Amino acid sequence: MTASNSHHPMSEGAPPTAVDLFSGCGGLSLGLLRAGFSVLAAVEIDPKAQETYRLNHRDVALYTSDIRALDASKVLDDVGLGPGELDLLAGCPPCQGFSRLRTKNQQPSVDDERNNLVGDFMRFVRVMLPKTVMLENVPALEKDERFLAMQEELTSLGYRLVVHVLNAAEYSVPQRRKRLIMLASRVHDPAVAEVSQARITVRDVLASLEAPSRSRDRLHSLPERRSQAVKDLIKLIPKNGGSRRDLSAEHQLACHRRTDGFYDVYGRMAWDEVAPTITSGCHNPSKGRFLHPSRNRTITLREAAMLQGFPRDYRFDVRHGKESIALMIGNALPPPFIEAHASSLLNGLREAMDGMLGALPGGVPAESRRW
Repeated sequence: MTASNSHHPMSEGAPPTAVDLFSGCGGLSLGLLRAGFSVLAAVEIDPKAQETYRLNHRDVALYTSDIRALDASKVLDDVGLGPGELDLLAGCPPCQGFSRLRTKNQQPSVDDERNNLVGDFMRFVRVMLPKTVMLENVPALEKDERFLAMQEELTSLGYRLVVHVLNAAEYSVPQRRKRLIMLASRVHDPAVAEVSQARITVRDVLASLEAPSRSRDRLHSLPERRSQAVKDLIKLIPKNGGSRRDLSAEHQLACHRRTDGFYDVYGRMAWDEVAPTITSGCHNPSKGRFLHPSRNRTITLREAAMLQGFPRDYRFDVRHGKESIALMIGNALPPPFIEAHASSLLNGLREAMDGMLGALPGGVPAESRRW
């Protein structure tokens, strides 16, 4: 077990604290930082995701071991906090076993060992007793017995909680993405954030980007390698939201003529709509509606990252290769979605703290409050 940086105990006037479990390439941490939390530590087992996380979050102590072998008490000690002092514990336990494609044929992969990591998340809660908890995951987790047991235990520990399945497109993410989110608190009644006033569209994100061939951004300019048959097919797909369904049978690929499903493959995004869910196949037109609205190509990995809500300057090492980077992007938590709900938790924490301090004899001057 290793941590890449060390931290000193929380000092007077320090921002609210957070720990990120299963951090991936850093989308959750970025959302927490934008909401106003100081992310003290993160845990991630994948080496390429670790390297990407470090590129973007150099001041966070990164634990690179398997979380199942990681002592939660040691993490708490390392960041200088005791049980009950951490403001937020957040994470997204790997959820591939609950994915829609694995469960749609009524053959759920609930025995996938990755799903048991929900228990390790709860182990950290048990030891750290953070003031608030955020768990994000796929909607199918909502009915799993392990998640239901987790909610029961949180309640027994004094947490009040809410669980919702929400569309990230309603929280400033330019993408349809249904996700389960659980917010829990020992100090206030948590509530999910209010929806955004306006949706961000594909045009809002991609229209101003330069062509990949003219870009100095290596992630944006990674070349495509397609057969001539695929290139010809892409040219035929109508611009701005067209798909292979718009083509006559003679222009369909042989594999498409043999199936009556997966109509989104070789589909284009529409300029004035949100993007489809960005997955690990986002660089491959055969994996979904990942063609650019008007260019005869798939979206680039930079475009995919921005449709996930990452800023233009978020760093990825192109030496990791397209497959690995696409996997990181597809598995990431959209930062604006996290920011919205973390901000809601933080507002509740502030109100609770104001209430507790105000109840003290003589009250407490605002300037002496921690945040």
